[in-house]
Amino acid sequence: MIKKLCFEMGGTKLAGKLFLVGTPIGNLKDITLRALETLQAVDYIACEDTRHSNILLQHYEINKPTFSVHKFNEKQSCNKVFKLLSEGKNIAYISDAGMPSISDPGYVLMKFVLENNFQVEIISGVTAVTTALVGSGLATEKFTFLGFLPEQKSDKDKELQHYKNLDSTLIFYVSSHNINEDLTSLFEVLGKRNVVVANELTKKFEKYIRGILGELKIEEPKGEYVVLVEGVKPISPLNDLSLEQHLQYYLEQGLSKMDAIKQVASDKKVPKSEIYKLIIKN
Repeated sequence: MIKKLCFEMGGTKLAGKLFLVGTPIGNLKDITLRALETLQAVDYIACEDTRHSNILLQHYEINKPTFSVHKFNEKQSCNKVFKLLSEGKNIAYISDAGMPSISDPGYVLMKFVLENNFQVEIISGVTAVTTALVGSGLATEKFTFLGFLPEQKSDKDKELQHYKNLDSTLIFYVSSHNINEDLTSLFEVLGKRNVVVANELTKKFEKYIRGILGELKIEEPKGEYVVLVEGVKPISPLNDLSLEQHLQYYLEQGLSKMDAIKQVASDKKVPKSEIYKLIIKN
């Protein structure tokens, strides 16, 4: 059942509210009940692209007046939004896919609305960032989302230099016409690392392509991509120790010989038999 948003209290007309609503990134079923409830209840729906959004709205039989708010007219659209909110109208804003303002329009509009003391409510939904991260198989405890890289190669390289030493998974949005160029730039600055390219997320032909920077190339690019690169692996000072010194370190920490051998073998990426030889030798 659709809740009705309240516009009046004590006979006094209230100012309207702006709702930033998350929408599906591909599969139309990936929308929350709260999002549908909000879109049904507001007075207007502002869209990044009304033609694109109408596919979603028609699918769920939502018939509301719409108008465009995209990156080229976002500042100018603030005046229209201000007028409607001042009249007590509630407005939902939806981008073409995912959460508004995440590499999409919406931030300028939200900032303007907040600065003019209107209310903003976020109706959360799916995002390509977290969907791709979970599906990538790369570390999820820390990640850095960098959106789209600059178009010019020199600007790309300069941007990447700031993040090349981070130990968090790096996440980028990439268009089909830039995918191989961006993979090359990533390799040239970050070096050989595990990389995952996610494409057509939540759709019928969703795929994750896993490889190594410097080796991976996308054949016949199509659609939007999310590129995920593993972070820098921490360098332990123990790596500078010889096998004997490394083993002695763990023994002095109180580990048993067996546990110390296992730990050194794991740290050094060498067979345990090599460490056993040290024990026998000594």
